[in-house]
Amino acid sequence: MSDNPFYRLAPFIKEFIYKNRWETLREAQVDACRVLLESPDHLLIASGTASGKTEAAFFPALTELHENPSNSVGILYIAPLKALINDQFARLNDLLIEGGIPVWHWHGDVPQAEKTKLMKNPSGVLQITPESLEGLLMNRPNAIPALFGDLRFVIIDEVHAFMGADRGIQVLSLLSRISRMAGCSPRRIGLSATLSDYETATRWLAAGTRERVQVSAPQGGRRLRLSVEHFSFPDARDEKQAEQLELARKAYFDYIYDHTRLKKALVFTNSRTDAETAILEMRRIAARRQEPDVFHVHHGSISAMLREEAEAALRQGPGPAVAAATLTLELGIDLGELERVMQLGAPYSCSSFVQRLGRSGRRGDAPAEMMFVTPEEEDEDAQLPARMPWTLLRAIAVIELYVREKWVEPLTVRKLPMGILYHQTMSILKSMGEAEPEDLREAVLSLPSFQHFSEDDYDAFMAYQLGMGQIEQMDEGSLLIGLAGEKIVNNFRFLAVFKDDEEHVVYNGTEEIGSITTVPPPGYCFTLAGKLWKVEEVDNRHKAVYVKSSRGKVDTLWLGAGGDVHTRIMTKIREILGDTALYPYLAPRAAARLERARRLARESGLLERSVLPAGGDSLFILPWAGSRTFRTLERLLKHKLTRPLALRSVVPMEPYYMVVAGKADTDWLEGAILEAGSAGLDPLELLAPGEAPYLGKYDEWIPQDLLRKAFTVDGLDVPGLHEMVKRWQKG
Repeated sequence: MSDNPFYRLAPFIKEFIYKNRWETLREAQVDACRVLLESPDHLLIASGTASGKTEAAFFPALTELHENPSNSVGILYIAPLKALINDQFARLNDLLIEGGIPVWHWHGDVPQAEKTKLMKNPSGVLQITPESLEGLLMNRPNAIPALFGDLRFVIIDEVHAFMGADRGIQVLSLLSRISRMAGCSPRRIGLSATLSDYETATRWLAAGTRERVQVSAPQGGRRLRLSVEHFSFPDARDEKQAEQLELARKAYFDYIYDHTRLKKALVFTNSRTDAETAILEMRRIAARRQEPDVFHVHHGSISAMLREEAEAALRQGPGPAVAAATLTLELGIDLGELERVMQLGAPYSCSSFVQRLGRSGRRGDAPAEMMFVTPEEEDEDAQLPARMPWTLLRAIAVIELYVREKWVEPLTVRKLPMGILYHQTMSILKSMGEAEPEDLREAVLSLPSFQHFSEDDYDAFMAYQLGMGQIEQMDEGSLLIGLAGEKIVNNFRFLAVFKDDEEHVVYNGTEEIGSITTVPPPGYCFTLAGKLWKVEEVDNRHKAVYVKSSRGKVDTLWLGAGGDVHTRIMTKIREILGDTALYPYLAPRAAARLERARRLARESGLLERSVLPAGGDSLFILPWAGSRTFRTLERLLKHKLTRPLALRSVVPMEPYYMVVAGKADTDWLEGAILEAGSAGLDPLELLAPGEAPYLGKYDEWIPQDLLRKAFTVDGLDVPGLHEMVKRWQKG
């Protein structure tokens, strides 16, 4: 290849580059051309947002299709969100029209007529979600050879959103099944902006194949503009404090409003409730000031039409436009030239921070910007750990870890995904129609995600399915899906491996607003799409709620589930509290609040010991460990140490501290934890007799013994507990 890969690209791609006035290919695009046009290897592109990853993957892959047209779909593009597929479809369509290569997208919102056209003429590029791909393999197995027989490339976008999650296990299983059913060996291209653990990522991407994975990870620096503001909400225990709380809340929402109302701004929250509340309050402020309503809400329970309106307002509208969103806009949808990205609270992970930061600074040399606004309840009479501004501290920790150390959470891949074992067994059996027991076992256990399962475990699993009627065995020995299994497999919800609660669709007249899982009775009010609604009628048969606009009091319909925090973030919080460093991105209120927290930490001895007196017969435990380790310690206390230490209660405030009550003093409790955590610990001892916790959507169909085994491997973190104990011993 010429030193300049531009000359190797297909003519219509060169024309696209000319039209867009690109002066040069970016580093990731040069790397991708080298790997994909000169080697048989897979490729992982791990570069920042707006670094041209999508073009890096598609330019050489499309050049291959242009020079050597495929006899089926040639490129399969898998994305975690329908919105991301729609976004990429719009970006690719104009490019591929010039090249005469069709691009198809396939998900629940795509008309059946378009899908039929693809099935009649399999070709070009197919963009799809894992759930729709599952449906294809399960329900149209005879079409798979023609659809994918000459598949050359599989592009997995936002690959970090799959790895370590049940959907990632599903994706790897689907890719192996496609290769087996269609007789193809496509090369894999993974795209991500937040990876740092390349070794685990490359193993994941190559799973089930023989080819190696090359990594393109350009380290181009980006200018950052960060700020953190803090608001304290007093505890309202009397009329005066209630007034102070109202003033504090007003100042908080006025601040958000004043810093976004004249811009194209994206406001990230950690829950749907926070997104709804923020937009509802900003609309009230706008009405009070007689200013335009430029506000939108974007999360998984908002109707597709309203979500698309929010995206269009940010991407194409004249502005200003403000949208509050959860993780639905965290992934790589191009929203154009956003002028501000704001985070209410703090992300739970550095990975999330990087994704959200990447929504800004996507044009030219504009800096990536994020403004943190951290609200915190504050009660000076509260017990010691409750007086710490944990949200502010988490924000600082996430910023410092990524900006100073370029650290992002390593990936954790489940070893015994029991629920997915059920899901893939039923899906494969459905596609086969019927199967001999040994053929079904081979088809399932040969998938890369099930390499840690023994044949004995699978046989026990199958015996359980036969006993429940999920699977039936014919007189001659072959297996087919039983009546109980048909009810599950034939429901559209079966295609998804993530939990999706049954929802009621909300209508204002004939307009669909969104959906809710908790349905208030008629006469009650709730918020959805940033507006208040009063329930007029509930139609449970058709899963519909009919509403009208209201000004009443709002009810919260979604409970915030929070998120797991890594041990490195918790140890960084401890370092921040023990340090004297000043952070230039902290606003005066935030800096003052941090200094008060540091002073309290010094004076209380909170950083010197992990077990502290809490008054009476209560003690505080500060593990300074991540969520999984925290939960493992909680189980150690409840199931192994409660009786020896005569503990009365263990109350977790995950992942920051626990309150333990009983007869033990600080030395006795700390010594017992050190001893138990240092010794060889049987994880099964951390489960109550007969307890079999669920980790996934389909775990209810798994035998209890296998569930217990899986939880000890994937639900607990005994090695992390050992490391925590070592840190305690070092002080």
